[in-house]
Amino acid sequence: MIKKAVLPVAGLGTRCLPASKAIPKEMITIVDKPVIQYVVEEAVAAGIKEIVLVTHSSKSAIENHFDKNFELESMLEAKGKDELLAEVRNIVPDDVSIIAVRQPVALGLGHAVLCAQSVIGDDPFAVLLPDVLVDAEGLPENDLAGMIRAFDKSGQAQIMVENVPHELTYKYGIVALDGETPAPGVSAPLSGMVEKPKVEEAPSSLAVIGRYLLPAAIFPLLAETSPGAGNEIQLTDALETLRQQQGAEAYRMRGKTYDCGHQLGYLEATLALAKRHPQHGEGFRALLSRYADEG
Repeated sequence: MIKKAVLPVAGLGTRCLPASKAIPKEMITIVDKPVIQYVVEEAVAAGIKEIVLVTHSSKSAIENHFDKNFELESMLEAKGKDELLAEVRNIVPDDVSIIAVRQPVALGLGHAVLCAQSVIGDDPFAVLLPDVLVDAEGLPENDLAGMIRAFDKSGQAQIMVENVPHELTYKYGIVALDGETPAPGVSAPLSGMVEKPKVEEAPSSLAVIGRYLLPAAIFPLLAETSPGAGNEIQLTDALETLRQQQGAEAYRMRGKTYDCGHQLGYLEATLALAKRHPQHGEGFRALLSRYADEG
């Protein structure tokens, strides 16, 4: 059972500028919580107990968000704001650890994952990219939990994918499969991955989403991987080597994704989550109706 997860949060968030100029992109809020908290909650719901933030010196706000704030808690308690106090204290359950390690130089996603090796050790682990929210509304379990079950069954690395319109495959990393396209919630063997292929050359319509389950064997492969696109150490390159050596599988997700590293994706996530918010959902739906009527 996978109990550890790596969240690479050291990036500068250039896609979110100017909002991310002084605030980490992961701390931009959707309704009433920062993006990073939704991703941590996803990991915790799937049974993760140890979360490793691969961070940067400019991202201390992320660590502070998950740390205890004694002064704030004391003030809320003194003023009898019990509901807010409970929310602040329960951002992370008591049995979940948050550990931060630094990525001193921006050398790519593969390098960020490698920076977590000293904490992960020899254990298999998850990688969750914090730009992407994976919504499990209406499902009995989230897709990360489904991936973990698939990993436990096969012992092979799992890469989350979702079906995209074929004419948009040029925007994504696209997987090639050995055999038929799996049903949602099912894994299938990978035969390769292509980064942003021409539409006519795309091997499938299954795009890689920012969720991975990896064995510790990925670390020596990352250490030996030469810089690739953008002169960065690409996780995809090491994954291809791992696939050739041990095999790997694509897990077709059942939920819905929101790319919060892009303005329209962020707005879509805000709409979707605000509509069903337990406190503000009814009022927000009324606002939507009012503005829709105004045209």
